[in-house]
Amino acid sequence: MRKAISILTVIFVLVSCKQQETSNTIKVSNIEALNDAIKNSKEGDQIVLSNGIWNNVQINFYGIGTEEAPIVIKAETPGKVFIEGESNLKFGGEYLIVDGLHFRNGYSPSDAVVEFRIDKETTANHCSLINSVIEDFNKMNRDDSDRWVQFWGRHNTLNNSYIRGKTNRGPTIRVDLKGNEHINNYHQIVNNHFGPRPPKGGASGETIQIGDSYSSMSPSYTLVANNLFEECNGEVEIISSKTNFNEFRNNVFYNSEGSLVTRHGNYCTIDGNYFIGDGKNENIGGIRIINTGHWVTNNYFYNLKGKSFRSPLAVMNGIPKSPLNRYNQVTDVVVAYNTYVNCNSPWQFGVGQNLGQKDVLPPSEIRSARPLRTLIANNVIYNEIGDESPVLEHDKADGVTFKSNAINNQGVSFENYDDGIKSVNFELKKVAENIVLPSLNIDIAPYQGFEFENISKDLFGNSRNVNNSIGAVVNADANVPSVLDKSKYGPSWFTDEVKARESAIIIVEINDNLQEKIDKAENGDVIVLGNGKHVISNPLIINKSITIKMKDKSKAVLFYEGENNTPLFKLHPKGFLALEGVTLKGTGNQQAFATLKENMYTHFGLSVSNCEISDFNFALKVYKQSFAERITFKKTSISNCENGLELSEETNDKGDYNTEYLTIDNCQFDNVKQNVIDYYRGGYDESTIGGNLTLSKSNFTNCGVKEANGILINTRGIVNVDISNNTFKNNPIKLVALLWGAKNNSHNNNTVNNSGKIVVEENLKMKLMY
Repeated sequence: MRKAISILTVIFVLVSCKQQETSNTIKVSNIEALNDAIKNSKEGDQIVLSNGIWNNVQINFYGIGTEEAPIVIKAETPGKVFIEGESNLKFGGEYLIVDGLHFRNGYSPSDAVVEFRIDKETTANHCSLINSVIEDFNKMNRDDSDRWVQFWGRHNTLNNSYIRGKTNRGPTIRVDLKGNEHINNYHQIVNNHFGPRPPKGGASGETIQIGDSYSSMSPSYTLVANNLFEECNGEVEIISSKTNFNEFRNNVFYNSEGSLVTRHGNYCTIDGNYFIGDGKNENIGGIRIINTGHWVTNNYFYNLKGKSFRSPLAVMNGIPKSPLNRYNQVTDVVVAYNTYVNCNSPWQFGVGQNLGQKDVLPPSEIRSARPLRTLIANNVIYNEIGDESPVLEHDKADGVTFKSNAINNQGVSFENYDDGIKSVNFELKKVAENIVLPSLNIDIAPYQGFEFENISKDLFGNSRNVNNSIGAVVNADANVPSVLDKSKYGPSWFTDEVKARESAIIIVEINDNLQEKIDKAENGDVIVLGNGKHVISNPLIINKSITIKMKDKSKAVLFYEGENNTPLFKLHPKGFLALEGVTLKGTGNQQAFATLKENMYTHFGLSVSNCEISDFNFALKVYKQSFAERITFKKTSISNCENGLELSEETNDKGDYNTEYLTIDNCQFDNVKQNVIDYYRGGYDESTIGGNLTLSKSNFTNCGVKEANGILINTRGIVNVDISNNTFKNNPIKLVALLWGAKNNSHNNNTVNNSGKIVVEENLKMKLMY
């Protein structure tokens, strides 16, 4: 017996020694120790980063692990290791894992925050970033392009991570396929939470981009599955698929202003996804189809009001003999077993047809090739309010076939396309938050198309082999996944929920230092100005969300005596100012509001109401690469200023502009000499569908005397313009406005007296971006 125990003890010791020889846990607390641990790592090693802030670290993680024994870099405590400053992470080798890091308060010194290669010769395969967070890790200037996760190699994974807040140029995630070692890559992007990406104000703001136009004929086989996309509003394409054989399964797109787009490449599978809107926002879209051989099945669309490029299903026209970087014709596409609830004109065909612009665009830009051999079958539409155009043809849909589709259109007549869309009276049943489905299966036999037997499961994963029915779900009583339960996505240790706090009220009298009070305030606080004249000698720095207003029944004047060409309010990144009921006066050579001239690495915001602004060089000066989602002036007068509202420095003509929404309502402009309203977007880019100017109930008198182009309201290139119910009197200009008729530019019920006229030009010549 003792002999047996001795033998077992020897075996245990030998095994333990062998494991110790091949696998170690190495704790490191600085970059030098980390580099040394990486250099000496071997399969099965775990390198543990000490809790704390790791500042200005460039981690080149090279090693050769195995599937059974990967090499791991992990946080001592997930979420307690912060990567800050000029930092990045690069993988090179095989079977490497990085776990539990939090990137914040910094930016990458290279083209990517996380990259699956160290250099062109050192690529990663079978490597993973897991359980990590990247937030607000932006370059210092909006035009500086980077990616936050850049895939190379094969079989790499991003999973259970949270990513939010990218505002600079470039997709958040990009899969690159330049080289044979990067095609057939089978990368996986799964179980992540993609939090808000604010509007970029131009192109190159995708959340995920797979390939590019020049690798669009390459097979990728990238899987994007089980992710939550929440308020991903960077641009019109949330996901831009530009290669072949990609799969998009079981993702949730929640209040995200854009679409899943098969921009280039062919043979994508889009199955079991949820597209959920708020029933109001016309920027929230669904799926946009370009190219060949895609299957769109088992998807659920709810409360989507997007139009054209952002419609629930947008099937585009192509360009005959299109070059790789433009629009190939749609052919051989299947759209089957989907459900659409309360979606406006859910099926739109010939989207992007632009024959009306043939006089200003070259033939290589004219999208006239209609979809061919496209099948729409076994889908269900329900409209709470009847829709006269559930199918909207921007061009003839003569290459589209409809089979066994059902619609409850509340008795409103519609085109049934050879009985391929049948009117059926059915009720809905709420099965989960934002999920309502037909209460009973609809009595229409599903169409059995070629290879439809491969659509073997429904949206919830139920089998279609028995009691199959049309629509996304065969049984509304089945177990319903909690698709908006945020705990299912991203790292378990992180939450994006912010505890509400009550705003503090801070009183500032005329002898107090206003800047000191601003500095002490927290986001959401309110500063109340005492009655009288507050003399300000230096710019007031706004780098948080704050409200400044006057006391009730008093008059607060901010008199700015600062240096020439400096602003009273200097708007920094994350500076969101609401100004209410305050009088601003300058000495004629300063700016009332201005952004920084550089390093505007993220958004600002401005709301001005019930104010008087006079005697400034600029009422508002927004410098290049600055961006606000909203700038609003209401019930405010601007008088005796050399310049008014100037947002026109994005002259590189790449489709960029300075604010998404510029709203001017019930305002007075008097004796503003030039740049009265100057809001510019340059470059022809059909998929950029901003900015937005609403100008209403405002008066303009004696303005524009120094306007060089003779136009009072300049909106060159802005896509959405509404000028309504305004009065223009005695303005010495040629035109009140020159509007772009081919876009969403309109004017209505304006009074124009001795102020030129409003002209609509159908097609404006723009510089081509591509």
